[in-house]
Amino acid sequence: MNALIATNDIRSAPNPMLAYALESKYEFLRVLRTPAFAFPTLLFPPMFYLLFGLLLNRGSDNAAHYLFATYSVFGVMAPALFGFGVGVAIERERGWLALKRVAPMPPGAYLLAKMAMAALFALIIYLVLATMAATLGGVRLAVGQWLLLGTIATCGVLPFCALGLMIGSRANASGAPALVNLIYLPMAFLSGLWMPLTLLPDFIARIAPLWPAYHLAQLALATIGRGDGSALLPHVAALLGFSAICFAIARRWLARAL
Repeated sequence: MNALIATNDIRSAPNPMLAYALESKYEFLRVLRTPAFAFPTLLFPPMFYLLFGLLLNRGSDNAAHYLFATYSVFGVMAPALFGFGVGVAIERERGWLALKRVAPMPPGAYLLAKMAMAALFALIIYLVLATMAATLGGVRLAVGQWLLLGTIATCGVLPFCALGLMIGSRANASGAPALVNLIYLPMAFLSGLWMPLTLLPDFIARIAPLWPAYHLAQLALATIGRGDGSALLPHVAALLGFSAICFAIARRWLARAL
């Protein structure tokens, strides 16, 4: 009898991993069913790559490779910045964050679900870009390079999730989209994602290391053999440090807001 009771207790005990998985699943479905977010996020990077990387630079092998790597980074930014920056701002203002805080769910499931959503969107965008690069752009890479670049694109959401969370923890629901756009597009340009920094004024190249997109782009370019030859560890350290600072600030602001 005691053994039967113990077995029933084990079966009825909540599974934290299941809670994380379900929260991530429903967060992804929620975002996927929001056309104003899903369509631009999934379509803009491939459209830009098709226009600027393939059509306007037709026949340029270097442009096809360079812009494939940098637009993979560009595709990472949108789901992280908008998913966190705009999503958290709206949900915080509507009281959803306060409700999540008192709900019987594992700590951190809310943020991890949003990070998983952003990473999955980033992976989908990368796969679309990789298909276009291989079939239309003539990009030829080793299997390991395709996989490593996909890993960089998927894991590269972290610093932008941190930045988006910091924005969402302070901005209101109506102002968050404008603030994210004010950061998103200029950062992409100033980081050399749309064209090499060597083609831009020298002062832009000097301030490029201020942006996390620049450091992630350097990792992506080095993966396909188009890097500038600099050490990669400082880029990784810059991304991790930026993420830690933004998460720390966001945590403090959220604690005050709730």
